[in-house]
Amino acid sequence: MKKTWSSLMLVLLAAALILTPAAGQTAKDVLDKMIQASGGRKALEAIKDTTSTGSIEMVQMGMSGSMTMYNKEPNLMRMDMEAQGFTMTQAFDGQSAWQTNPMTGAAEVMPEQQGLYVKRGALGNASLLAPEAYGLTYEFKGTEKLNDKDYLVLVQKHADGYTVALYLDPQTYLPYKTKSKTLDMMGAEVDQETVQEDYQTTDGIPSARSLIIYQNGVEFIRVKISSVKYNSGLEDSLFKMKQ
Repeated sequence: MKKTWSSLMLVLLAAALILTPAAGQTAKDVLDKMIQASGGRKALEAIKDTTSTGSIEMVQMGMSGSMTMYNKEPNLMRMDMEAQGFTMTQAFDGQSAWQTNPMTGAAEVMPEQQGLYVKRGALGNASLLAPEAYGLTYEFKGTEKLNDKDYLVLVQKHADGYTVALYLDPQTYLPYKTKSKTLDMMGAEVDQETVQEDYQTTDGIPSARSLIIYQNGVEFIRVKISSVKYNSGLEDSLFKMKQ
């Protein structure tokens, strides 16, 4: 259970496949269009924190429950989940990643490698608005066909060489899929894909309400978001580990 929970937040990142070029667009062009499609730079800059609530299903384990995700810009994250009588938390406080042991409820610092994956995933809108400040670069790889449709492929590269491939819908410029590496329940690195669908708009900001996560091609987690709330005044203390 503990290792299953540890992998839940390792969701968004990727490696590019064989791609075909799309003429006339640069990485900056595509990134700017994605920012505009996501509500625009001004609207994204106005977001200080985000609270998302919904349900989560761990398909292979036959478990389901409720979840609440908290994000505070630029890089604070916390996820609380309740399932089958267990309450579990995973978080990044800007410096270190931590989690609760679902059996005892005790909080503990994550192992270094696991914490690094969570740290990468905790970066919010700053990854789009000010990538250079966080050691990120983008490369446009052209298009790739998925399900008989050509998607734009924008690869995000971290300073340590880690990459996230974002597959953008060419009509909306919103992400349809991300590909990355993550850790499985046993702590081994695996390929991960996250399909993002059912975009709905809150305060002018579209967000995916349905996410399906695959590890090594096998369906792993389903998430349904029922509510998104911005700027509720989340305190930094919410993200800190309590002894």
